[in-house]
Amino acid sequence: MAAQTRALVSGQWLAEAVRNNLVGPKLRILDASWYLPKTKRDPRAEFTQKHIPGSSFFDIDDCSDKTSALDHMLPTPSHFSQYVGDLGIGSDTHVVVYDTSDFGSFGAPRVWWMFRQFGHSLVSVLDGGMRNWLADGYPVTADYCKPEFREYKAAVVDESWVKSYEDILENMKTKKVQVVDARSAGRFRGLEPEPRDDTLPGHFPGTINMPFPSFMDASGKELGTEELSRLFSEAGVDLEQPLWATCGSGVTACHIALAAHLLGHPGVCVYDGSWSEWFKRASPEHIISEGEGKKV
Repeated sequence: MAAQTRALVSGQWLAEAVRNNLVGPKLRILDASWYLPKTKRDPRAEFTQKHIPGSSFFDIDDCSDKTSALDHMLPTPSHFSQYVGDLGIGSDTHVVVYDTSDFGSFGAPRVWWMFRQFGHSLVSVLDGGMRNWLADGYPVTADYCKPEFREYKAAVVDESWVKSYEDILENMKTKKVQVVDARSAGRFRGLEPEPRDDTLPGHFPGTINMPFPSFMDASGKELGTEELSRLFSEAGVDLEQPLWATCGSGVTACHIALAAHLLGHPGVCVYDGSWSEWFKRASPEHIISEGEGKKV
């Protein structure tokens, strides 16, 4: 069962588990597809039409802090416990997460990160996601049988793993921590629009840009460790030093956490509010953009 502790599992491994009827209390599969409204995709409706046999739908927006004005911020431990217990997951369940993104992986690493946040290390991302699952001819189904509820107790979150606006502001002064932004180069530089209407593109001072698709190959599978290592070093990121990740709203930042984890560095922190919070709150001089920037 070494696969239980691997951050990535292959389609072949999961297909065998499905074929051997191993999906149950000890192995759960989650479709964690999430898309920005502008994509006009409805992941829950897509799940109803087809999904990996035995999987359940995990809604990043549902399982979040409803008191926050920001999208899908990390939920409380009790909310998370209730939500995943309802999906038939216990503390001894190996959870495999995938999504249906054309990239191969988009939202799945966020849910992988959430489980790890709450002390659950038996969690893996399906390498290549639904895109590769379909390409390899593995089965899909429209059938869904709700799992039986299991008692789940999330560990209390280590607050230091989740970074706030104030933490980023402080780090801009001290420059103690490297901050990597997973958005596209165009959004980072301020030349391509942000997907949220109330937000202009750009980045905050001192950030390094590593667009999340760069961690995957042309087929949507995660790059090997040598290539991942080279990516970080070419970007000027030292994985032996503290690293925080950011993006648009805390979802694709988790690709940075996953890639670093695969290289043996599990301690990447995520700025949960990310750019959507930063743009709302920061003063104009803390918005770097080759486009119009923020008006005073």
